[in-house]
Amino acid sequence: MPASAQSETGPAAASRFPRALVVDDERPLARLVAGYLTRDGYSVTQAYDGPSALAAVEETDPELVVLDLALPGLDGIEVCRRIRARSDCYVIMLTARAQEADVLAGLAAGADGYMTKPFSPRELVARTRVLRRRPRHLTEFDGPPVLSWGELTMDTAARELRAAGRPLALTRTEFDILAVLLQFQSKVLARERILDHIWGANWVGDPHVVDVHIARIRRKLTEAGQVCPIVAVRGVGYRLGIDAEAGR
Repeated sequence: MPASAQSETGPAAASRFPRALVVDDERPLARLVAGYLTRDGYSVTQAYDGPSALAAVEETDPELVVLDLALPGLDGIEVCRRIRARSDCYVIMLTARAQEADVLAGLAAGADGYMTKPFSPRELVARTRVLRRRPRHLTEFDGPPVLSWGELTMDTAARELRAAGRPLALTRTEFDILAVLLQFQSKVLARERILDHIWGANWVGDPHVVDVHIARIRRKLTEAGQVCPIVAVRGVGYRLGIDAEAGR
């Protein structure tokens, strides 16, 4: 465990309860939030700066991260980006600034939501309960077991994606978004409808989180030497199409 991080429960408890990480350099606030989450059934770890937060993510693989925007060592935006590179855990951003630019930056980095300080810890717990009601991946995919478009082939049962015959790694949410687009082929889908197919009609959050995941899918396909077939339809959503340059 990093020196600037600490666990609220022992190893045995960690195996029985969902794991959460609270990251805030205001230690009394971090302890307060951790206490509320512990009472709500989480095994909680605390970290007080960016580098120790990333180390704690690697060590504990949390299902929920409560992350302050202003952190020493590495700010919350960069921490969130690096978390998103390896995990689809739920991330709630805390910020003392409510400017739209800060909120959008947090969402663009992959946060599921944000709360402005000062906030009610009870409201934070309520939000985590709402987030956890939506699964992070498709429990049952109702489309064909194998989907394809050009050189992309997806096996939805094995959850494998191949580009020109070579495996390509996506996160769970990236895989599910691409699966929905492959299922509906060239039909335009609104962001909300894409999320409905993944998390169900009762999901709660900012639909623009789809933009963040699609940007990552595009980057990974480009790095694999593939032309991304995802096209953005202004004011509507996304579709697959031949005119891939329009979706960049």
